[in-house]
Amino acid sequence: MVVSGPTTLVLDIGGTSIKAAALDERERPMAEPVRVPMSYPVEPGALLDLLASVASALPSTDRVSVGFPGVVRSARVLTAPAFVAIAGLGSTVSPSLVRTWTGFDLGGAVAERLARPTLLANDADLLGLGAAEGVGLELVVTLGAGFGTALLRDGDLCPHMEFAHDLFRDDETYNEQLGDAARQRVGPVEWTRRVQLALGALHRLLSYDRVWLLGGNVRWLTGDPSDLGHEATVVESSAGLVGGVRLWRCHGTVIDLTSDETRTSNAVSPAD
Repeated sequence: MVVSGPTTLVLDIGGTSIKAAALDERERPMAEPVRVPMSYPVEPGALLDLLASVASALPSTDRVSVGFPGVVRSARVLTAPAFVAIAGLGSTVSPSLVRTWTGFDLGGAVAERLARPTLLANDADLLGLGAAEGVGLELVVTLGAGFGTALLRDGDLCPHMEFAHDLFRDDETYNEQLGDAARQRVGPVEWTRRVQLALGALHRLLSYDRVWLLGGNVRWLTGDPSDLGHEATVVESSAGLVGGVRLWRCHGTVIDLTSDETRTSNAVSPAD
């Protein structure tokens, strides 16, 4: 394959695994994507070792995009819900892990470890850039270990909002009602009904035009996705990885929902 432009290593860090791909400027894979399982507990050093191992299994690239399951800003971790728990999302939270992860310069650490310019974004935002079509107000929902969301207007990222940790119903959050633990507990039919209720609640709040569903648990949705309403469409999870290339085209700019103008923001910013 002849590569004419910058190439990108995309690292999608999830609660149960890391998915990675090396993509060329046209968003084409340079080799077969790889996936490795996550083991707990996870400290920053262990995560960096795992990312380096994954990177070594793929072709060398010019730059890196990292999707992280938590709130990130200015390349630093603000929250890491899965990684501050001793056995992953929903398990006992370790105060020492909270202290270790809060404020950690993950973008800078990855850039130093892999010796390449690096951008860090919320994992749902990264996948959202790859899944959305770029028309109107689009909500992207990831269904995996937890419940992730990204919001885009005409293809540009809106400020990230952690709906996953807001109260949804029965005094439980979206994560608690729709995460993988809940799916296993209540079964696919009831879980699908909850997904439908969640999409309705978010549509009332956001009035989005389309919603795209991706993640490992979309396979457990019962019936046709169109039955969920609100212009819901299932997207192959691998499609989201191209968001790592698109991140470099839009980094530093998000849409301000109160204005028709874009504004510069460090919600997605270079690690250096």
